[in-house]
Amino acid sequence: MNPQMVMYEEEFNQIQAVVERLVKEANAKVVFIVDKNGQLIAAAGDTENLDTTSLASLTAGNIAATGGMARLLRENEFATQYHEGEKANIHIQLVGNRVILVVIFDARSSLGLVRLRVRRASDELNAIFEALLTKVQSPDRNDVLTEITDADIDNLFND
Repeated sequence: MNPQMVMYEEEFNQIQAVVERLVKEANAKVVFIVDKNGQLIAAAGDTENLDTTSLASLTAGNIAATGGMARLLRENEFATQYHEGEKANIHIQLVGNRVILVVIFDARSSLGLVRLRVRRASDELNAIFEALLTKVQSPDRNDVLTEITDADIDNLFND
């Protein structure tokens, strides 16, 4: 994955729609997507009382540590993780080796339902990220940075 992911509004809205639908269909408390650097991309559900920034960072660290364990065992990657708690459970899914899909749920849902819904959401997200990658790599895309001149930069700092 690129160190810095480019995101367009159209794809962000598609990703957000998948995340919001997954909250409902999996009967989850929270669903969020994080890049492998720990940056939160999208979130839905009951996020008000949750430190999503820290959770995103810790999730990326967890994926990195698990990736290290996988390499030691000569595995490519452990794409799915599940953590069971007394009140909350976390299902973590690596999507296309690009982003991390996290579903937090409680007794109102089940691991089976979450896994079923995550499988479909992962396919949809993978398609969105594939299209995004193609769009970013397209030579005919209108790159805003190529339109900025040295004079524009000078004017910006001479105010």
